[in-house]
Amino acid sequence: MGARVVVVGSINVDSVVRVDAHPSPGETVLGLGVELLPGGKGANLAAGAAAAGADVQLIGRVGDDDLGRRYVERLAEHGVDVSAVSVDGERPTGQAFITVAASGENSIIVIAGANGGVEADAAAHAIPDDAAVVVVQLELAPAVAEAVLRRARALGALAVLNPSPVSPAASALLELADVVIVNEHEWAALGEPADACVTLGGAGARWGAARVAPDPVEAVDTTGAGDAFAGALVARLAAGATREDALRDAVAAGARATTYAGAQPWGFSAPAPRSSDAQ
Repeated sequence: MGARVVVVGSINVDSVVRVDAHPSPGETVLGLGVELLPGGKGANLAAGAAAAGADVQLIGRVGDDDLGRRYVERLAEHGVDVSAVSVDGERPTGQAFITVAASGENSIIVIAGANGGVEADAAAHAIPDDAAVVVVQLELAPAVAEAVLRRARALGALAVLNPSPVSPAASALLELADVVIVNEHEWAALGEPADACVTLGGAGARWGAARVAPDPVEAVDTTGAGDAFAGALVARLAAGATREDALRDAVAAGARATTYAGAQPWGFSAPAPRSSDAQ
């Protein structure tokens, strides 16, 4: 049986530096520590969907290196089908360099690495015929996103676009998506698409007439909160939930994701918890 939710996206190792406050241009600040943590919007979203109970497959690419191999093993331990994650013999596993301030807000620089080796046709053909929901983001090439969305439409699956990081190419992809998940900045940059699902940071999210605010949490790090939100949203949609119920569960998942360091609740230097422990 094929995966109910298929995520086509990036797999990155995050180097997270903590600071009291983000530096201004030209300013030097002292870092309070650095960690190697799992990241990449595709892997984050797939892990979030698995944690929300979905049968999920990840299509992506890692380098032929220790971190890439360990990452794939950890994703499998968290319930993600990694059989369609390929290995690049020339490029290293993708990386992201993240600065997290004491407030929990972050800034991110991404280097594609092996993610740049994901080919549009190969990614589209790797999607199983019985996928119910197909999700793609824009940390891969726009041509990959287009091929994936077209394949989802051809299969009759729900085609979900998370156009992040937003780019001029994203506007042309909107018409291929059944569901668009964006934050407020991305929503504005894309011309305020009418029926987008829009995350609102600490205020929750809205989708059409539905608007949900999270229960209060003590935020530690906002890295990956949007990916956790999207993962839970598509998991609930795949299970047949209404828009309102899916939004409510997704907001709760996004809020929980701010209560631990990094985009997923484990690090490369510590044993990985089982997916049931991360709920």
